[in-house]
Amino acid sequence: MNITFEWDASKDRLNQKKHNVSFFLAQQAFLDKNRIVARDLVHSCTEERYFCIGKIGEGIMTVRFTYRGDVIRIIGAGYWRKGKVFYEKENKIY
Repeated sequence: MNITFEWDASKDRLNQKKHNVSFFLAQQAFLDKNRIVARDLVHSCTEERYFCIGKIGEGIMTVRFTYRGDVIRIIGAGYWRKGKVFYEKENKIY
């Protein structure tokens, strides 16, 4: 299965400054076999948006994204506590 990703380069730079995470690295969250994909109910005003919460190395990353046809467009990413708590609860990690 071949997944294609895209993102806005200026948004990627802003995300790196704000959260120290590149969208290139964020793609790896989708490779976690225990990842969680959930609808983002807060930010889904003009298009449906989602969260992918997955393990990258020793951290749990949350990636906000949308689908544009067959492409996953990354909107934001970071190691956010809320995503980590949800991931650990859903995967029964204590």
